[in-house]
Amino acid sequence: MNSPHSDRAIRSILIVGGGSAGWMTAAALSQTLNKRCTITLVESEEIGTIGVGEATIPTIKLFNQTLGLDENDFVRATQGSFKLGIQFVDWARVGQHYFHPFGSYGRPFDTVSVHQHWLATRAASGISLDDLSMAWSAAVRGRFSPPVQDVRNVLSTHDYAYHFDAGLYAAYLRKYSEARGVTRHEGKVASVQQHAETGFIESVTLADGREFAADLFIDCSGFRGLLIEGALKTGYEDWSHWLPCDRAVAVPCASTPQFAPYTRSTKLGAGWQWRIPLQHRTGNGYVYSSAHISDDAAAAMLLANLDGKALGDPRPLRFVTGRRKRSWTRNVIAVGLSSGFMEPLESTSLHLIQANIAKLLAFFPDRDFDPLVIDEFNRVAANETERIRDFLILHYCLTTRDEPLWQQCAHMSIPETLQFKIDHFRSYGRLIAREMDLFGPTSWLAVHVGQFNWPQHDDPLLGYRNVDSRQWLVKLRAAMQAAAEAMPAHRDYINKHCQANQGVP
Repeated sequence: MNSPHSDRAIRSILIVGGGSAGWMTAAALSQTLNKRCTITLVESEEIGTIGVGEATIPTIKLFNQTLGLDENDFVRATQGSFKLGIQFVDWARVGQHYFHPFGSYGRPFDTVSVHQHWLATRAASGISLDDLSMAWSAAVRGRFSPPVQDVRNVLSTHDYAYHFDAGLYAAYLRKYSEARGVTRHEGKVASVQQHAETGFIESVTLADGREFAADLFIDCSGFRGLLIEGALKTGYEDWSHWLPCDRAVAVPCASTPQFAPYTRSTKLGAGWQWRIPLQHRTGNGYVYSSAHISDDAAAAMLLANLDGKALGDPRPLRFVTGRRKRSWTRNVIAVGLSSGFMEPLESTSLHLIQANIAKLLAFFPDRDFDPLVIDEFNRVAANETERIRDFLILHYCLTTRDEPLWQQCAHMSIPETLQFKIDHFRSYGRLIAREMDLFGPTSWLAVHVGQFNWPQHDDPLLGYRNVDSRQWLVKLRAAMQAAAEAMPAHRDYINKHCQANQGVP
């Protein structure tokens, strides 16, 4: 049995790169390994971090809870705000919008799901799908409070995540990690040393000549993939034929007095624009296809569509959507952008960091680096990223917009795994779950309906039920609207519980 004191136990870990990926990894490892393993992090302030998105999904709460972080202290330290979901504007067609909520639609009142009752009665009832979302009822009113535990109460049916400053989050976790024994070194990696026979990484050397050896290496070096690709030549699977946006430009602007408790995604002619409201500013960006708009035109488009005064110059970013063919090769595990990139359309960037950290802990190796363990890690990682990929493609392929980019997406061939889900929903409104689905039925339903993938038939079970669907749905809508009206304003909730210190940049 391999204890921390056995001959085969991992005794040293080197994290190459900082930012959210590096410091989330350092925090989780330092909390789990209890100083029984040396953890070192090397990063260079000259290189900086990407930070294209600052929005999250509800899984980030589990990560923070595992670390024992106090929610109010964390939100305060990161200039954060709360997020009830994502509003999609102009995605199916110009002038139309829908909401992807965190939580569920309605509260079950029959063996047949709420959404099937709604689909069968929507034309006659005048009730929209958004009307049945507690998250949207609060979001559209600018209200927020956490869900309650009583499942009989409609206030138990929503969930939430956060918007926050990713740079401040990394700094917050650095302080956490260093208090638990992580050692940070400033410097650029100049060379990587590998074992002549096995190809395992033995050490890295910084530009100033310092050398750092370790048993296990975590590559958090961003797009470069300094270890996983630069040294080990793992290979990359390109998904840009399905997700053709390859560039982004980002700029912060002044915040609004009553900032919204949700992310907004607006489809434009050559891509889409994000808006992420924080306490001290609003994050904005335009993700676009360079084949359909120039960099200068994209920057001008972004600046013309801000909610407040720009607080800097637009910052460009280039990327290729896809993933490493193997996230774990030999004694190197890629976390964050070094393992792949998916645009922040559904705020999955930090989740993918969190997911690889969770898999690392679930499959934590010894110095034998058993191929059986590594192969299972890579299988699970591939499945999870492919399921997220399919969900993002769903937004692209379900569109009636007539611009060249969107017509290209509307007519492209899509993965069979996605076509299977689309066909099932189009037939009977059924939401088919697959292994490693990050996004559940609520998420898929929001996009199917929001982008007009209507079922051709009602669920056959409805014909056997003796339920007044319309009456139940009217009651649900009224209960949610009343509950939302009773919530505090988002700004008021933050001011009371987690207002950031004034003057924090």
